[in-house]
Amino acid sequence: MRRLSMTAALGLSLLALSACNRNEAGQEAEAPAPAAEDAQTPLPGQPGAPAAPTRRAGLWEQRLSTEGIVQVTRICIDDTLDERLSWWGQQATDESCEKNLVTRRTDGSWQFSSVCDMGTGGKTTTSGVASGDFATRYVITGESSTVGAQAPQMNGTRTVNIEAVWQGACPEGFRPGDMELPGGMRVNLLDMAGAAEGN
Repeated sequence: MRRLSMTAALGLSLLALSACNRNEAGQEAEAPAPAAEDAQTPLPGQPGAPAAPTRRAGLWEQRLSTEGIVQVTRICIDDTLDERLSWWGQQATDESCEKNLVTRRTDGSWQFSSVCDMGTGGKTTTSGVASGDFATRYVITGESSTVGAQAPQMNGTRTVNIEAVWQGACPEGFRPGDMELPGGMRVNLLDMAGAAEGN
């Protein structure tokens, strides 16, 4: 059950994708290289090409499938959450990542890749492609590989597919960052990120 909850968190932010979605292979996967005609998009705060899209504020329902398991979660997103925990897994305070790229492809989709040292969680390489308007719907297909994690089950490579659909304003009782897991359990991603930064 703990693993399913962690996988659901992955579906929301892809931040958890780099920490929870692995197999027993234990091999690090290389992120695919962007096509030559694609332009690299700077991360937030860097000058240059157009910024990567942001998710519309409100309640998003996400259908996550990985390793034959399908789960549905709901998350309340605002500008602060989207800036701190982006849809491709980048964190605003991301000194742990030696690579973190978002690339606009010629077909309008977005390719992302990162290599991050998660300390006891191991070194994680994540890559994937996202498409959609990010105002009403988006789809992400990603792969994450971790090596060197203290918990053996965290090491390996897994593929995750996420389909997210905007549901409207966040309902009463939901605050930004709140994620409702299957079964009704609720956690807050901003609180979790703050606790991780404090360690």
